[in-house]
Amino acid sequence: MAEIKSTMDMVMERAARMAAAAAPATDNENLVKNGMRLAADYINRKEIDLPRELATQPAAEQAEVRRGMAQTLLRNIVLPRTKELQDSGELALRGVLALAGKKGEITTICRELEQILKQYGQHKEQMTKQLEDAIRAQLEQQGAARGQGGKAPINPAMHPQYREELARMQTGLNNQYNDAMDQRKEMLLQLLSPAAR
Repeated sequence: MAEIKSTMDMVMERAARMAAAAAPATDNENLVKNGMRLAADYINRKEIDLPRELATQPAAEQAEVRRGMAQTLLRNIVLPRTKELQDSGELALRGVLALAGKKGEITTICRELEQILKQYGQHKEQMTKQLEDAIRAQLEQQGAARGQGGKAPINPAMHPQYREELARMQTGLNNQYNDAMDQRKEMLLQLLSPAAR
C-alpha cells in the first residue's frame, strides 16, 4: 500500500510541476490576448493610443502585449475587396506605424504594403475592363458575322463565360497579391515582436 501511495504522490508532484511550468505560458497567452484586444478596440475606432497603452504595461510584459497588438493589426491588412476592408487596412497600417515608432525598416515595409494595396485595386479594375472589352469585341464580331451589327448594346457581364473567366482571373490576382502581402506582414511581425521568431 505504501508503494501505491508513493506512486500516487509522484504523479501528483509531476502534475504540480507541469502546472507550474504551464503557468507562465498561460500568463503569456493572457498578455498576447490583452494586446489583441487593445488592437481590436483600435481597429473598431475606439479612441486608443496604442503606444501609450503599451507604455502603461509593466516592462516585462510589453513584448507579449506588443506581439498581440501586432498580430491583430496585421490580420486586418487584407486585400481591399470592399471600402470597409480598405479603411480597416489603412487604419491597421497606421497602428503598425504608431506601434513601431520611428523604425525606418518598418516604415519602408508599411509603404510597400500601402503600394501593394493600391496596385491591387488598380490591377483589378484594369483586368476587369480588359475582360469586358475582349468579350464585347468577341460578341460584336459574332453579331457582325450574323448580320446583326450595331442593333443592340452589348453587356459583356451577361455573357456566361464572363463570370467564369473573371473568377479565374481574380483568383490568380488574389493569390499573387496575398503572397506579396504575407511576406511583408511576416517581416513586420518579426520586427515588431522579436520574441515571436
